[in-house]
This record gives sequence, C-alpha cells and structure tokens, in this order.
Amino acid sequence: MPLGSHEAHELNELLLSCTNSIQSMALFIDQATDPVLRNMISRHYAVHVQDYNMKVEYANRFSSPDRLNVPSMPMNPPMPTMNPQPYPPLQPQVKLHQLDDRAIATSYLLTLKRAGREYAWSAFECSTPQLRSFLESAFQMCSHQAFEVWQYMASRGYYATAPASQDVLQPMQQMYKSVPEHQPGRLYS
Repeated sequence: MPLGSHEAHELNELLLSCTNSIQSMALFIDQATDPVLRNMISRHYAVHVQDYNMKVEYANRFSSPDRLNVPSMPMNPPMPTMNPQPYPPLQPQVKLHQLDDRAIATSYLLTLKRAGREYAWSAFECSTPQLRSFLESAFQMCSHQAFEVWQYMASRGYYATAPASQDVLQPMQQMYKSVPEHQPGRLYS
C-alpha cells in the first residue's frame, strides 16, 4: 500500500535527519578521546544505520521486512552522583578544528532528543500501521540511547543533576491522590 503524501513528506524529513545523525556519529567516533564515549557511540551506530536502511525500504517499497533492533534500557539505573566540584564552565567556541568529548556528548544527546521528538510526531501523523509501528520503535531507540548518553554526561560532570528538594516534592505528593482502579465512577449524580 503506497504512503500518503503527508507520510512521504515526513519520511523525507526523517531520512534527511538520519543522514545527518549518521554523519555526525561517524565524526564523533573519529574525534572522541574517551574510550567509553567512543564505544557507546560505536554501539549505537549500527542501529542508526539499520534505522536509515529501513526508512529507505519504506521510501522505495512502502514496507520493510525488518524489525528495528531497539536497545534495552536498564530499569533501575543509579542516579549519577552529584558532582562535588563546580561544573566546568561552558562557552560556545567559534574557532575550532575538533570537538572535545563534552561537545561530542552534548551534540549527540541533543541529536537523539531532536530525532526522538521527530519520530514521535511522525508516528502520531502516520496512517500506515507498519510504518507507524516502526516510527514508535525508532522513538524508543532514541529515548533509550539518550538516557545512556545522559548517564555518561552526568557521571562526567557534563550535565547538571540534582535530586528534587522536599520543597518541590512535598506539595506535589500532598496534592495528588490515587484513584481506585476497580471502582467505576458515576456518570450522573
């Protein structure tokens, strides 16, 4: 079944975005000096290539026999510890020949977040069930990978983390109460 015109336009934008992501990742892998960062991006790279190739199949055949290899996400990851020292200052560099690890991780995280939003939006607009399912998987891929990048950044002091204070949590906890799940509500008084 051919794609609707809005789906074709969305797919074109997603292909352009994916081209940018893959090229950026190749550059990041080459320039990263931290082996942990380089290995993480290298692991993610294969899934992005698969994602791109599946989009090409949708563009050419309107379907794909493949299922996207969505990485799992740890369900109980530890919150990265607070950086005991002040966070290193950050200022955009206007003349540079190579990105440092912080810039690579930041750029990669923001790329994943942007791509994830694009996949989610495109899935909501998609009327082809198989393509919609693929887009949902692609969103999940970006979400899981972004979480891993965030953990890396927080552990290195590249991303500020702080647990919510009781001043923030307590009013919220007092305001909202659970609804009994097995008791139907009354429609009319």
